[in-house]
Amino acid sequence: MSPSRITEMKPELSMDEPAAFCGLLSCALERRADLLSRLHAEETDAYRLFHGTAEGRPGLTVDRYGGLLLVQSFHSPLPQPELAALEAFYAGVFPGLSVVYNDRSRPNSRILNELSPESVAAAVEPRQARELGVRYRIQGRHAGQDPWLFLDLRAARRRVMQEAAGKSLLNVFAYTCGVGIAAAKAGASSVMNVDFSRTWLDVGEENARLNELSSPVSFVHCDAFAALRQLSGLGQPRFVRRKRLPDFPELGKRQFDRVFLDPPRYAKSPFGVVDVVNDYAAMFKPAWLCTAEGGTLICCNNAAQAERETWLDQLERSARKAGRPIREAEWISPESDFPSIDGRPPLKIVLLRP
Repeated sequence: MSPSRITEMKPELSMDEPAAFCGLLSCALERRADLLSRLHAEETDAYRLFHGTAEGRPGLTVDRYGGLLLVQSFHSPLPQPELAALEAFYAGVFPGLSVVYNDRSRPNSRILNELSPESVAAAVEPRQARELGVRYRIQGRHAGQDPWLFLDLRAARRRVMQEAAGKSLLNVFAYTCGVGIAAAKAGASSVMNVDFSRTWLDVGEENARLNELSSPVSFVHCDAFAALRQLSGLGQPRFVRRKRLPDFPELGKRQFDRVFLDPPRYAKSPFGVVDVVNDYAAMFKPAWLCTAEGGTLICCNNAAQAERETWLDQLERSARKAGRPIREAEWISPESDFPSIDGRPPLKIVLLRP
């Protein structure tokens, strides 16, 4: 079913009645029937069951992570009668799942809704979810806000696994290292995960322990700019305008067969500003220089206002300025549990070859 067809099929139902709300959930589940059958056959029990922005309830998402059903609202709280109806609906489809509801409709998407003692225990329980045979650590609530595995990146992780055998991988803005662990599971020759947060790298190390990995995997606690500039050979000074920068590990110049770049929408550190709309090139150039000839760089952009072709044009201009034009570009679309909105994928992923 095409993305445009999914958009056309959105039911025009009133949200005043829990029954009408369950109608939306049922339609979404029916559209995913074939996908879920394929995913289950691939040892995958982590996927999006309801993508409200494209399926009739903007700002609401329902995700399955193994034995956890994670419900999140971003525009407004989910009324209790509808939450109860949602729990009852999915209990009839996936018996035994623990439901955790996170209301993230307040500023900065902070989770502020209180849970019952029973729900708190379910929310903080360490769990496992599987994707393409790889195991990942999951919790409904933790020290951060976002789930520990971004489900819309499944298509990218799948592609990385298809190309990983015998290849080296650099995973930048690694978060909990899902891409790196997937590559190692698929037989990568080596994997380097880089993230500024020791907390998220610790989860990545736990993910590594959950899987039988024969590949050497490293977890580098470092600002992405400092790591990329060193690995690319551009260099990272320890002083800028006579001001000492925070400490960072010393890394030698190196190129990788595969590089994965998944920056946040916006972030600022003493080493630079991450801005995927206005200055993606600041990260792209050193990442491109880290990519070996004949290798691939996969770039992600999660900003809705960034148009695909405009973004790709920026990358092409940056590559030419770096003296390494892009030889080939291939779009990777999220899988069908993340339906497009007005024909545009919710996440932009492009694979580039120098």
